[in-house]
Amino acid sequence: MAAEGAPAPDEDLTPERRRLAEEKKNERYVWWYLAYFLFGIHLVAFVMIYAVMHAK
Repeated sequence: MAAEGAPAPDEDLTPERRRLAEEKKNERYVWWYLAYFLFGIHLVAFVMIYAVMHAK
């Protein structure tokens, strides 16, 4: 018996359930990529602000 929340083996999944599981996984990846992108943009912005504030 599979644990609660654990993915079921592929042979037990219907094509629709398999597609939904893949979509959920892909959506999670998109959120992680967005988080890393936004973090990077802010990091670059802070470095640029620091450089401008300390330029002579």
